[in-house]
Amino acid sequence: MTALRAVLFDFSGTLFRVESTEAWLRTVLADRDISLSEPDLAETARALEPAGALPGGANPSRLPGELAGLWEVRDQSSAQHRAAYTALSRQVPLPDPALHDALYERHMSPAAWSPYPDAVEVLAGLRERGIAVGVVSNIGWDPRPVFRAHGLDRFVNTYALSYEHGVRKPDPRLFRLACTALDADPRTVLMVGDDPDRDGGAAALGCAVRFVDHLPADRRPDGLRPVLDQVV
Repeated sequence: MTALRAVLFDFSGTLFRVESTEAWLRTVLADRDISLSEPDLAETARALEPAGALPGGANPSRLPGELAGLWEVRDQSSAQHRAAYTALSRQVPLPDPALHDALYERHMSPAAWSPYPDAVEVLAGLRERGIAVGVVSNIGWDPRPVFRAHGLDRFVNTYALSYEHGVRKPDPRLFRLACTALDADPRTVLMVGDDPDRDGGAAALGCAVRFVDHLPADRRPDGLRPVLDQVV
């Protein structure tokens, strides 16, 4: 492999993991002083999860036909992203209709996200080796505050976010934007992500690709560390 000049990372499921559906719901209910019994809370969380209502969580197990078109383009604008996920949430009855928007707002909070245990170590290691870092994400909102809140922003040189450019992975154009911003030939770039279909699109430019498992943070303590082994 050609010596690496840059590494691109996906956001959700690669560098960061969103909180559990139950924690997500519990926090929003507590913030609004709404009480549910523990069995009702657990049942509601179990319904929200297969509905795919939590961005960064599980995809819908069954996508309603009327939402198929919106789901396909959800990452191309902030408005489409919010519309898609709140529509999925509204499949599940909640004590107050305003909770659907509150849940969407919560998932964008830095407190809803945790970096994977080895993320700081790997990003710092790349910085020490002079390797530039970019974040390439299919997303409908700005994750930069999440990186700042967790102290990882100092390691990131550029962001290529689908909603800011109206193009989403696996379209090679999004990866090319990041490579250009880093002044790196794609053949000297590694893309790291959790979705072979989307993140694998970088290969069309000549980038190397590496995949990690989309697991809760406590179940993937060192999935990113092999990235450092690829740095010459």
